[in-house]
Amino acid sequence: MVSLHSYLILSAILFSIGTIGVLTRRNAIVIFMCVELMLNAVNLTFVAFSRYLGNVDGQIFVFFVMTVAACEAAVGLALMIAFFKNKESIDVEDVNLLKW
Repeated sequence: MVSLHSYLILSAILFSIGTIGVLTRRNAIVIFMCVELMLNAVNLTFVAFSRYLGNVDGQIFVFFVMTVAACEAAVGLALMIAFFKNKESIDVEDVNLLKW
């Protein structure tokens, strides 16, 4: 049986990879993927603690986090498509061109 400690270490590693990806990448799609990786790391922590404590509260939180992540992905993709139609690039540094 895998211990809670192992799940938390894996979650911390996934969250760190996502954080490094958000801070170092310039492509908007890769940044959104790294944010999703961070959200999934948090979901793993919720499920691990839910199983460890023997209640379903963590699994309920996971349901809400996944709902918010799906909405974020839909809105983010729509914004990227609109930005790509306008500037033909999805580089994050080009977003400054949209300022008034």
